Amino acid sequence: MSTLKTTPKHFLDIDQFDTATLRTILSHASELKKAGRGHAKPLTGHTLVLIFEKSSTRTRVSFEVGMQQLGGNVVVLGSQDSQLGRGESVADTARVLSRFADAIMIRTDSHQKLEWLAEYASVPVINGLTDDSHPNQIMADVMTFEEHRGPIEGKTIAWVGDGNNVAASWLHAAVKFNFKFNIATPQEFRLPDHLIEWANSEDGDITITNIAENAVTGADCVVTDTWVSMGDDDERDKRLELLSPYQVNNALMAGAKSEALFMHCLPAHRGEEVTDTVIDGKQSVVWDEAENRLHAQKGILAYCLDVL
Repeated sequence: MSTLKTTPKHFLDIDQFDTATLRTILSHASELKKAGRGHAKPLTGHTLVLIFEKSSTRTRVSFEVGMQQLGGNVVVLGSQDSQLGRGESVADTARVLSRFADAIMIRTDSHQKLEWLAEYASVPVINGLTDDSHPNQIMADVMTFEEHRGPIEGKTIAWVGDGNNVAASWLHAAVKFNFKFNIATPQEFRLPDHLIEWANSEDGDITITNIAENAVTGADCVVTDTWVSMGDDDERDKRLELLSPYQVNNALMAGAKSEALFMHCLPAHRGEEVTDTVIDGKQSVVWDEAENRLHAQKGILAYCLDVL
């Protein structure tokens, strides 16, 4: 493995990119999807290390399959497989893995840990999820919306529920892709002020409310996520009580446009944040959304490893 100093092309957060670069990644993702398994394998001989400090279904499978379809190899490190869990510093881990692999994806709690990994790695680092953001998911979501409804620019996306890491990345995307973003959350679970301030400073079209019905009015897409994420179990009862008015059900969807899509990054807690009739209904595109994690991440891998 070469030790020459280069500037890695990380993929940490959507707000760090210009729109043209994000568009290039999504365009390539769409091309790869259309080509199916017959596309070129530009990452033959490359290795991706996946670090999972939080469990995963979609992130793990989509990155493993995507890297393999691009011709590359994958090494998976669970929470018990890495010395990170036994006291080794993030900096030392980054330096060592950079000598073995061509890229690193990490799914973790601390966003600072992701940033430290990127700071000390000499290969690209990809954000597979932190407590602050989930950019791969939203790249797949934008791709899914545009497959069904055309350009997302100028459209209205409504977020209903917990102002969590997925909502934060939707906010980033709203500014970069120039769509209106309505956010309905309880005051206790609203997005951090610094995110709203950033969006406003970038002239984002953002509306904050604590009334779900107001957020979905005229929306082209309604999005939610689980109310009790990993690490939130100790306050489950409180969350369910405060978030119950934000359930996405038939009555709430009726307030959006008649052709509005429904999205959820999964896993879903049916009967809590969304009803069966919505997630299994004709407006739901959650399975296309899940599949597009594979294709969007192939585009991200191609960008990070400079084979676009």
